[in-house]
Amino acid sequence: MTRSLIAAIETGGTKILCRVATADADRQAALDVPTHRFATTTPQQAVIDLVGAIQADLRPGDTLDAIGLASFGPLIVDPASPDRGLMLPTPKPHWSGFNLAAVLAQRLGAPVVVETDVAAAAIAEQAIGAARGLDAVAYVTVGSGIGGALCLEGRTLKGALHPEIGHLRLHRRLDDTTPSACPFHTDCAEGLTAGPALGRRLAAGETLAERPDLKALAADYLAQLCASLALAWSPRCIVLGGGVMSTPGLLDAVAAALKTAMGEYGAPMIAGPGYLRTPALEHSGLEGALLMARRQASSR
Repeated sequence: MTRSLIAAIETGGTKILCRVATADADRQAALDVPTHRFATTTPQQAVIDLVGAIQADLRPGDTLDAIGLASFGPLIVDPASPDRGLMLPTPKPHWSGFNLAAVLAQRLGAPVVVETDVAAAAIAEQAIGAARGLDAVAYVTVGSGIGGALCLEGRTLKGALHPEIGHLRLHRRLDDTTPSACPFHTDCAEGLTAGPALGRRLAAGETLAERPDLKALAADYLAQLCASLALAWSPRCIVLGGGVMSTPGLLDAVAAALKTAMGEYGAPMIAGPGYLRTPALEHSGLEGALLMARRQASSR
């Protein structure tokens, strides 16, 4: 029996996820194959791992109709650009200037639709996750870096580049003298509040949950970032994911600090509980890549 299949890929700072599924949304979403996991090393090794895993899941007669790629950035995501998928200068060794989407399309003979990992996560959380039913949703990940995306009725905001909210500048506290972890800015959100930035403030073996003072600092900085997004994008909600946000009590602390940051002027935008939410999906980026691939397959 011939099967029409799609593949979804999420590349992150430390790991790469890949899953093969049916192209028909009305059928079982995933096949009886595992979600493949690989360490993020070089792009050449990623190609070997991904092509091998996807081809191993195909049976004779199967067709691979589309591939969804949710990638870390910065990269070109303009659908009209001939360089769509090209990785721009990045701190990750060997990845700058590499186009994983183009290589996979050539090696696997299927069209590749590409978004940033956070944009794919926003698509998934809006369609089937924590923000289901809302027309304007912001997704923010706080982990080894900080990234964000706005999804409007299934379409993500992009223009000259995708949003790079992690590099929005914050008001640094006067008592915060720890050097920024960002090589480009002294006071951007990523440099002050991403995992590496918080790690610089922790003693060996310490966790963020054990430091109420540091958790309050992180909540202040993340609330400033969320206030900027609320004022600039007016999303119905902001979904906050990533490893840092798994810290117990941090989401509530950010929500309380956000009310202070917005003041009376911004109160109508963040009215009611649940404006800040955690992801409902285990792998939001991968689920978004599946949705992207399925849409691409249905349009052919």
